[in-house]
Amino acid sequence: MRKYGAMRNQDDLLLEDSWVDPLDQLDDDVAPPPPDPDEMLVFLTSREAPQRMLAARAFCEIADRRAVEPLINLLGDSCPLVRVSAAYALGRNTDPTIVEPLIQSLQTDFNGYVRKGLVWALGNCGDRRALAPLIHALKTDISAVRLWSASSLPNIAKLAYEDVIATIPPLIEGLRRDKMAAVRSNCAWAVGQLCRELPSNVVYATAIDALLEALVEDEDFGVKEDAKSALLRLGDARGLQMIEDLEMDGLI
Repeated sequence: MRKYGAMRNQDDLLLEDSWVDPLDQLDDDVAPPPPDPDEMLVFLTSREAPQRMLAARAFCEIADRRAVEPLINLLGDSCPLVRVSAAYALGRNTDPTIVEPLIQSLQTDFNGYVRKGLVWALGNCGDRRALAPLIHALKTDISAVRLWSASSLPNIAKLAYEDVIATIPPLIEGLRRDKMAAVRSNCAWAVGQLCRELPSNVVYATAIDALLEALVEDEDFGVKEDAKSALLRLGDARGLQMIEDLEMDGLI
């Protein structure tokens, strides 16, 4: 099992200084014209790391089946900027063949920025093979990776009832125990999403209990709001009554 301390290596510092995360640009309203895919395919195998990186980033916008194999190969690139670009590009160019390479990279890549992109890509794949690695990342990885693991899990778990049952407990644990408020918020959202797939059983009741606990006891306002939103979307009678009571008392 990997252990992550507070110290960062030079690759992390390089990414921090120069990398613009595609996840931070998903809501941009204005985008330039897409690059030429034929030209970008050639650059994917360039000898120059900057060209490989720019080409991989181009396929974050372009869907082209021809790019899948070279992008998989770039997951093993020596440059972390190239690897993280390839991860995001594969998340845009999903294919059954990319799932195992993404999982392998998630298990072995030392760079947290890259692993963040990998869990996002795995969530986009909608493949049940990604479930166990994403749960493991939610439990053990750095905060940025845990955050995106929580967001990605509902995309996978909702495919099968038994996966929903397996996924809700670690999400509840993250909602209750994670030190980072942003991770707890994403866990609240994910629990709410998965509860939509459940009948009114003991797992559902436990999930509602966890959302109510976050609503009442979490010290972070954002977590409280996400728990409240999840309960409102579910329309659970117990949750709605608690929200009404707390609002009448001026507590939320």
